[in-house]
Amino acid sequence: FAQSSYLKRHIRIHTGEKLYQCSECDKAFSDSGYIVKHMRIHTGKRSERPERTYKCSHCDKAFSVSRDLLIHLRIHTGERPYTCSQCGKDFTHSSILKSHMRTHTGKKPYQCSECEMAFLNNSALKKHMVIHTGERAYKCSFCI
Repeated sequence: FAQSSYLKRHIRIHTGEKLYQCSECDKAFSDSGYIVKHMRIHTGKRSERPERTYKCSHCDKAFSVSRDLLIHLRIHTGERPYTCSQCGKDFTHSSILKSHMRTHTGKKPYQCSECEMAFLNNSALKKHMVIHTGERAYKCSFCI
């Protein structure tokens, strides 16, 4: 990858991590471009990419939605406003808390299509799939 941000974005495909939370509904996305398209459902706007007017005072990140900046600032402030009612652990995003709650309920919504195994999250399922496919998600660019 030409830039580290491209690699980070690519890795989210494998981990299932969704950093971009819709401020209007519960949907979350792994790429900022997807949330821009999704927001058209709520706004009806057809603009390509909104201007990123909300700038972080701690780093060079900028956002088109003020709520995204507020969520981002938690990285710098350490704020974790979502607390698990079962164990007291704190989280930066409601979606992470929701995923964490499965550790207490035992709910495993990610079912393997090849066997009877089920998992708490998509990244665990993807790691498991190596058993069936033999394919490794991350390949060394020097060994290829």
